[in-house]
Amino acid sequence: MRQVKLDADQRSIDLRHSRKFMDIQSRISQNFIESIEEKKKAQAALVTSIAEAIQTMVTSLQRGNKILACGNGGSAADAQHFSAELLNRFERERDPLAAIALTTDSSTLTSIGNDYDFAQIFSKQIKGLGREGDVLLAISTSGNSGNIIDAVNVAQEKKMRVIGLTGGSGGALSAKLRPEDTLISVPSEKTARIQEVHLLCLHCFCDGIDAVLFGDK
Repeated sequence: MRQVKLDADQRSIDLRHSRKFMDIQSRISQNFIESIEEKKKAQAALVTSIAEAIQTMVTSLQRGNKILACGNGGSAADAQHFSAELLNRFERERDPLAAIALTTDSSTLTSIGNDYDFAQIFSKQIKGLGREGDVLLAISTSGNSGNIIDAVNVAQEKKMRVIGLTGGSGGALSAKLRPEDTLISVPSEKTARIQEVHLLCLHCFCDGIDAVLFGDK
């Protein structure tokens, strides 16, 4: 009798799973649709600013300078992704390009956060590593991350150009940028969609930098 009850329970679970499976498939499809639509809107809004950012980074690299990238959470992963594509390779064989993600050294991050303040984890690194002519790629989906704003302040003091990669209205980050800086703000209020477009922007950066420096391919 106990085995019969277990079999009946299992059948019930399978039925519920089947209905949920259909619901999940619908949600997945909706995510794809939303992502595609957001990318279409971003294409219309951001092509010019992405091209300007590529020119800024190319000029810096040609002069022997480097690109520093920072962000929090998923944006930290994006900063690391971008620097890895430049230092190693993107879609072609070529020499390494100078890029550093300021998100990877756990001892540096935790010592600054512990001894001073979390808001300074990037700005103190820029004070030590940044040079006039370098570029800061500052990534924040909201544009309001305190440590990103501090990083931008220090970068500007050191006469570095800043590329702000954000979303929505651009938050406090948009107000900090100078005419010579570049704001790329994804026209969306949904974090997941903003991050998806950010990744596409990073790949556009990599492709554009390679094309300018090493020829179209």
